[in-house]
Amino acid sequence: MQRTAQQIHNHIKNANKLALVSHPNPDGDTLGAAMAFAEYLQTLGKEVKIFCLTPVPEKFSFLKNIHMVSQDPETFLDMDTITVLDCGDLRYAGVVDLLKNHAATIINIDHHATNEKYGHMNMVVVNAASTTEVVHNFFKFNNINITPTMATALLTGLITDTDNFSNSATSHTSLVASSELLRSGANWGAIHRALVQNKSIAILKLWGLILSRLTKKENSDMAYTYSTIKDLVQHGINDDDIEGISNFLNKLDGAKMSLFIKEIADGKIKGSFRTTSDDIDVSALAKKMGGGGHKKAAGFTTDGTIENVVDKIIDLQAQK
Repeated sequence: MQRTAQQIHNHIKNANKLALVSHPNPDGDTLGAAMAFAEYLQTLGKEVKIFCLTPVPEKFSFLKNIHMVSQDPETFLDMDTITVLDCGDLRYAGVVDLLKNHAATIINIDHHATNEKYGHMNMVVVNAASTTEVVHNFFKFNNINITPTMATALLTGLITDTDNFSNSATSHTSLVASSELLRSGANWGAIHRALVQNKSIAILKLWGLILSRLTKKENSDMAYTYSTIKDLVQHGINDDDIEGISNFLNKLDGAKMSLFIKEIADGKIKGSFRTTSDDIDVSALAKKMGGGGHKKAAGFTTDGTIENVVDKIIDLQAQK
């Protein structure tokens, strides 16, 4: 990993125009990695642009450089290097068509076991808790100074992907990295206020509705629930406000795995699997649905209705 980190750093020092990519419906890991990386590139005097196919949730406004994120596909014009962060493949990144036949060097930095190693250079560390932990190591290997704002961005990713250090992704390396980031000046209070203390009455009412739908069929070891676009409209909140439900469901007893399904735009269904069981690999199930992720946390996006997606998943479980 250290050799790859040094190769990437050497390439970047000789590059001029660089773009960063965060995945659609961005979370704190993909954004935290991008914001810290953008600041690193700025210190080298590089021209930097950041692309994300969908808008950034307002709660991440505390991150430095967040204003740079654009949905403009022309972001990639004349770029000689494109770094994709926290994306197992270019489809998930939302750029597979935009980068088709592009001459730029692709750098792939990630921590997902299902990563397709699509870059010209790939720094993929599957035992890292988050992509920001990988980026933190990249900075350390190359003796790059981590400023307080970079540290805040990196810690945001670690808190996001470990569910505030409560899930199985939490490890001694993630805790050591977090300690080092706090020592570097990471603003724990700002992160906590934005990501943890951000539940309005309307949000909690919708959470209650979604949790009231929790179902477990007799022929399945999976509990699931769902939200619709109509739910969001009626409660006047954004899709991002219910992202935490997937991790919350991982705390339930009486089922080996959980699934949270959401209706999203264009007739699509987005699903998020979670498990705490060592004998279940939800990434394998997500991959069969066209997605991917980690053994204990994975997701997918597909066409269909909530009902037929659930039925398909239960059928896939029965085939194992």
